[in-house]
Amino acid sequence: MALTSWKIFNFFDVSQVKSPGDAEQPYIFDSNEISCVCSGSESLFLGSNDGFVRILSSTFNVVKRFQAYQTGSITHMKQVNGTALLVTIAEDLLNDPVLKVWALDKLDKKGGGLLSTLGIQNGRKQFPISAFAALEDLSQLAVGFANGAVTVVRGDLIHDRGAKQRTVFESEEPITGVAFREGPTTTLYLSTTGRILTLTISGKGQGQPAKPIADTGCGVDCMTLDESSGEIIVVRDDSIYYYGANGRGPSYAYEGPKQLVKTFNQYVAIASPPQAPSPSSNSTLRAFGGGRADDIFNPSSFALIDTDLKYVAHTETLTSQVRAVFVEWGDLFLLTSDGKLFRYHEKPIQQKLDILYQRNLFVLAINLAQKASLDATQRNIILRRYGDYLYQKGDYDTAMQQYLKAIDNTEPSQVIRKFLDTQRIHNLIEYLEELHEHDKATVDHTTLLLNCYAKLKDTEKLETFIKSGNNFDFDTAITMCRQGGYHDQAVFLAKKHGEHDLVVDILVEDSKKYDDALDYIWRQEPALAYPNLMKYARVLLEHCSDNATQLFIDYYTGEYRPKKDSVNYAAPSIPSGTASALPSLSSFIPLAYRPNIASPASLGNQPVNLSNSEATEAEVAEPPPQYDIPKPRTAFSAFVDHRELFITFLESCVKQEHVEGNDKVDLYTALFEMYLETASHKKGDDKREWEAKAKRLIDGQQVPIDPSNVLLLSHLSDFRDGTILVREQQGLRFDIFRSYTSANDTAGAIKALRKYGPEDPQLYPAALAYFTSSLKILQEAGDELDAVLKKIDEDGLMAPLQVIQTLSTNAVATMGMVKKYLSDTIERERREISNNRRLISSYRSETATKRQEFDELGSKPVVFQARRCASCGGSLDLPTVHFLCKHSFHQRCLNQVASSETDGYGECPVCEKQNATIRAIRRAQEDSAERHDMFQEALRRSRDKFGTVAEFFGRGVMGVGGGE
Repeated sequence: MALTSWKIFNFFDVSQVKSPGDAEQPYIFDSNEISCVCSGSESLFLGSNDGFVRILSSTFNVVKRFQAYQTGSITHMKQVNGTALLVTIAEDLLNDPVLKVWALDKLDKKGGGLLSTLGIQNGRKQFPISAFAALEDLSQLAVGFANGAVTVVRGDLIHDRGAKQRTVFESEEPITGVAFREGPTTTLYLSTTGRILTLTISGKGQGQPAKPIADTGCGVDCMTLDESSGEIIVVRDDSIYYYGANGRGPSYAYEGPKQLVKTFNQYVAIASPPQAPSPSSNSTLRAFGGGRADDIFNPSSFALIDTDLKYVAHTETLTSQVRAVFVEWGDLFLLTSDGKLFRYHEKPIQQKLDILYQRNLFVLAINLAQKASLDATQRNIILRRYGDYLYQKGDYDTAMQQYLKAIDNTEPSQVIRKFLDTQRIHNLIEYLEELHEHDKATVDHTTLLLNCYAKLKDTEKLETFIKSGNNFDFDTAITMCRQGGYHDQAVFLAKKHGEHDLVVDILVEDSKKYDDALDYIWRQEPALAYPNLMKYARVLLEHCSDNATQLFIDYYTGEYRPKKDSVNYAAPSIPSGTASALPSLSSFIPLAYRPNIASPASLGNQPVNLSNSEATEAEVAEPPPQYDIPKPRTAFSAFVDHRELFITFLESCVKQEHVEGNDKVDLYTALFEMYLETASHKKGDDKREWEAKAKRLIDGQQVPIDPSNVLLLSHLSDFRDGTILVREQQGLRFDIFRSYTSANDTAGAIKALRKYGPEDPQLYPAALAYFTSSLKILQEAGDELDAVLKKIDEDGLMAPLQVIQTLSTNAVATMGMVKKYLSDTIERERREISNNRRLISSYRSETATKRQEFDELGSKPVVFQARRCASCGGSLDLPTVHFLCKHSFHQRCLNQVASSETDGYGECPVCEKQNATIRAIRRAQEDSAERHDMFQEALRRSRDKFGTVAEFFGRGVMGVGGGE
């Protein structure tokens, strides 16, 4: 690139250094005695033709002056930066050049401070030194001569322990420059008027001849070392060249003669001499300083160039030629032939950026900021200003690229407002995506981005955004996907963030994929599956009846096992370039949510899956996880309007052994109700089949259903068998019979009478009343009326008068129907009356006989004719005891002695037991005479009330007072 096309700026403030001198100390730079200049260690060193060295401070006052040489002019100096060491070389044409090393901190008036002195050899050839270089530790120095020789000095010059010199290079061309490059090997760059070479002077490759790297040389002072890169910079009349150890690097066209090159920071400083008036000028002599006096009043130019960023930082025309350029105190200084010293101070980076802003050179500003290592905030300001500039020009795509680069320090709203136009929606999407990449997006940004995708109907980008893993507000993303109809993407996001409830919600309410929702629930752990199952139970039972019912059964029976994905081996890859090669969101969704679509490319190599039976066996083999089984009642409401599914669920639950207590009652009651409800919707055999199921459910001794519930449900469903069965179990036989009579079911009533009549005789009077309640019922009963009357008559269940009253209630029964009953009853009553009269007559005669005996015992003597003892059976002998009951005993056989003569011998042992019984009966009668409650209870339970009254009357219950 030609230098003339580079942008030129004024990045340096130039000021002339004023003289600090006075009458006693004139301005030092006005002197023509200055022969060389060097700087270092915060000082400036001037060598003069008379052998003196002057040391100047930052204020350019001479702080020290000493005579280094008695004869000769000081032509080269080097100050070792950071130390007090100074190397000087003086020449005269009669002797070899003399090199001295000085310790500046030890200088005194007696000549102290000189560390070593060395005469530089050139094979006894008197040629001027044209180039000089030294390592920082002064272990090696290189001296180039005008005759083309290069001498290398090695040794300890600081401690004056001797040094060795060797001519390492010779040529017919004058040496114009030397420079060291340190590294694993020490390389010496050499420049002549005709070539550029490298020479290894230490390390690997030492001793080998110099290696040419360019076939064109340069003038004196036209080669310098770029210490930052280790390359040399060579300026020629046509260009600026970079050379490394391996050859030539980049070059930059810069026409015109060159006098001097120097590096300052990242800049290359080039001084150009005045243009020669004619091409016949001897350039070789100029290269060695000849002809400078002739050009002293001719203008020359000076430029500072940044070859990396390709711009000219400063250029100017000088009224006289450049004499020396040096760098110190952070600035670059230029000394002209007329004794003027100029300071070049680089402007602050912000001022340079302002200059670039004014010229809209934002790319250069960006590169300059990057090279100056500005922080990200400052660089982003430049990028943002560049983006604003491009936006104003209408280059929206490039402007967006700049905003993207500055996204970390830019308020997003400033950029978003610029691109809200529909025509620039793609740029807006790009910016919003980048915001999410940098975790700077808010909920509003996510909403806006998803709206943009939806507006463009760009499903592919939407999927890419969702799968990108960016940190965005997933709640907002899911909401927008649902609103925009991107339900699969919403499911993917919800599943990715572990929002299981939301996954089911989307599948059910938005996608209407009920099978997928049920399958997803089935894959969750029990604690996660249960809430979703209950939330959408009715919907799932409506659309996935069998599977949903089975899930309910498994969960409520403790057999719930989360489903596992079957093993799926990778299918062969699809060649790129086809439409199907693009990744789809479905590939990121688990197998449960992907339809198995076989493409032609995959038919040849199908994935290997476990069979359904193998997968089922594997799941069954694994024990179900432990979880709290909910109460069955909680599932009942889910099965509303799903009667058959509910029955399947209930039947499975009642088979479980762990169900007990109230849960078992709830299950049986609900199942009984469902059986009856199903039967009510059936007819014929189907109805009887369901009623039989209901009857089997409540038939048994340990039925957990409350009888009142069975009765209520049976009544509501008109299920008489259920009512009867419960009443049988509860002993409510009369209620069973009454249920038949209330329904006018004569056959059922007769059946119940025959079945329960022997156990409950009171059914017969009720049956008599029912059979004679109407003519139709009487006809249906037939001969059963006679059987009822016979049973009533045999068991005395009703008095004849009661029977007559019952029959006469309705004008149904005729005398012919009860003629036999009445005749038999009258005949029996007559027999009983006759028997009772005979008993009365016998009781009266017996009572009279007993009274007569009592009277005779009290008034007449008693004759005892017994000959044997009633106890031992032996013949009676004295003493003998006789009792009025005509029993006689030996006195010895009585085993007792009378307590007194008045007491006699007590009671007859033979009649004692009978008398005790009579006394006990009498006491009981006397006691019961006061127990009226016993009388009332007996009267209530008795079927013969009059007989009971007569019996208690005979016991004395109704006696007025106590009798004898």
